[in-house]
Amino acid sequence: MAQTPHTIGNPLSWAAQRLSAAGAHVSAATRELGTDHAHTPRRVRTMAMSDISESLRAGWEDFKACRSDVLFIVLIYPVMGLLLMGMAFHQALLPLIFPMAAGFALLGPMAAVGLYEMSRRREMGLEASWRDAFAVLSSPAFGAMLVMGLYLIALFCAWMLTAHFIHQVTMGPAQYESFGAFLDQVFGTPGGWWMILLGCGVGFVFALAALAVSVISFPLLLHRHVGAPVAVMTSVRVLRKNPKVVLSWGALVAVLLVLGSLPLLLGLMLVLPLLGHASWHFYRRAVA
Repeated sequence: MAQTPHTIGNPLSWAAQRLSAAGAHVSAATRELGTDHAHTPRRVRTMAMSDISESLRAGWEDFKACRSDVLFIVLIYPVMGLLLMGMAFHQALLPLIFPMAAGFALLGPMAAVGLYEMSRRREMGLEASWRDAFAVLSSPAFGAMLVMGLYLIALFCAWMLTAHFIHQVTMGPAQYESFGAFLDQVFGTPGGWWMILLGCGVGFVFALAALAVSVISFPLLLHRHVGAPVAVMTSVRVLRKNPKVVLSWGALVAVLLVLGSLPLLLGLMLVLPLLGHASWHFYRRAVA
């Protein structure tokens, strides 16, 4: 008797199914945070600058093989675009457009967990597609990744509040008639330049905090199930042992995100999946 072929719907319906199934794993995933093996330290490797280019090369190969651009086109790119467009038409929120765009980099490690899974499967010689990106929802490390994700979300919210405070201090409670008028005030007044300088300086501190605790945390959680505390400590140790390489990696990520955002965010359809896959290979070169 012939079996009815199994079909899979569009990415959104598939994601909904995986999210629903993940509910059964939450309690077990949370217990993962306190297990004994979660406290086992990982060995950190000494890295070279060539590891950055090799990670990007391997990430590009994963990108071509997995076509993970579908995941970001369907889920992330429209959400980011709609949020930014909505803010652009809301005069009271004009000063937060750039902080929000820059702040998305803080959430990048969390948003890319599905891409790490796809790269992990390819490394093991298994078939990988966008559907496999949602396997992280049933991972034993899902609870620990939730904890890390909440930390990054809190960091993002703190950055947005800080950016708003900086604008209030330097520019005052100003109202702008248009986006062009806002840019004139930013680049044509002393207060605007103070806002740029303070914003970039404080933003660097937030970016460094996010980089230190998450540069390899999410891939490590997915790969080794070590628990959130060990993942964070290992990430910090990677930065301390390889400051030049890790800071260069962070700077490269920031530059690529800016370049990808310039043509109406269209470049992010390429940049985000590439960086997500490359981050997995960067982790593999950083931790034994």
